[in-house]
Amino acid sequence: MTGSGFTAGDYARRRRRALADAAAAGLAGLLVTPGPDLAYLTGYAPHLSERLTVLVLTGSAEPTLLVPRLERPGAQAAPGVPGVALHDWLDGTDPYPLVAGLLSAGGRYGISDAAWALHLLGLQRAAPGTGFASLTDALPMLRAVKDDREVELLAAAGAAADAAFAGILAVPFAGRAEREVAADLADLLRAHGHEQVGFTIVAAGPNGANPHHDTGGRVIVPGDLIVLDFGGLRDGYGSDISRTVSVGPPGPDQIEVYQVVQAAQQAGVDAVRPGVPCAEVDRAARAVITAAGYGQWFIHRTGHGIGLTGHEPPYLVDGEAAPLVPGMCFSVEPGIYLPGRFGVRIEDIVTCTPTGARRLNTASRDLHVVG
Repeated sequence: MTGSGFTAGDYARRRRRALADAAAAGLAGLLVTPGPDLAYLTGYAPHLSERLTVLVLTGSAEPTLLVPRLERPGAQAAPGVPGVALHDWLDGTDPYPLVAGLLSAGGRYGISDAAWALHLLGLQRAAPGTGFASLTDALPMLRAVKDDREVELLAAAGAAADAAFAGILAVPFAGRAEREVAADLADLLRAHGHEQVGFTIVAAGPNGANPHHDTGGRVIVPGDLIVLDFGGLRDGYGSDISRTVSVGPPGPDQIEVYQVVQAAQQAGVDAVRPGVPCAEVDRAARAVITAAGYGQWFIHRTGHGIGLTGHEPPYLVDGEAAPLVPGMCFSVEPGIYLPGRFGVRIEDIVTCTPTGARRLNTASRDLHVVG
């Protein structure tokens, strides 16, 4: 999270809130292993390893971070570690009893989804009778509500993705392979400040009917609609944008489908306001597509949360009753996918504000014609 600007106080507030949420969920505490949750709570982002690293949060003791001794210097340098008791363990010793000594007998603890089975089984052996629950199940909204600084980092990532889209409109499409255009997109994302390119989907013609098309060697030809879906990380926070462009003038059927998706995306954004169930945004976008006769070809949820990872809660999908809260950031990305013909998707990252929605992507949503 280099360059993010978060302070030790920011991380301490996040840990206190996480503990309060854990208590409300009936948990005795949290065990957080390397991954986005550890980065969120401490600013420390080591690689996943067979060596145990874990942050132990309980209501009865100070926060404790246990790390391999050889990795202690990196942990000490993390911006959120001041205020956390740092302990290390040496190769050849068993770290699991050290963790077990911090836990309440018979307590139930939330544990990171990214925890290796090796580590979970070691903890179960060292602390028999202790229960464990996936953090996604127990605290799905742990990172869902962003503070002002996080929203602005997401906005900056969105603006960089917008700039990459503006740049890709100027490159040649016809006669080139999908993967060549994807490489241009990756270069543009890096040029506009992304330290990590997560994905650059370029799905031309009938390939656009596959929402997760594996960009390949198909040569783009006039008449293709092309779904562009791309993003990554900038200053540790994610971007994710989809636009659909036409190689040469689009046909009447392509224009019709595009206009339906455009209206559905606007309806989804218009539905965003505090207290509205996540499912309502999905219903609003889906209703437009269904009314136009394309309901069976909208084959995925309307959106997903974004932050330190590209996909995280909240999810905008039928059945999700969790209400929108100011500070939640998520995609609104309806699409229509006609097998063997073409697809259309329009996606922006949106944040819920006290009065409605703020788009974090502002690139034009009109159907652009490229050469």
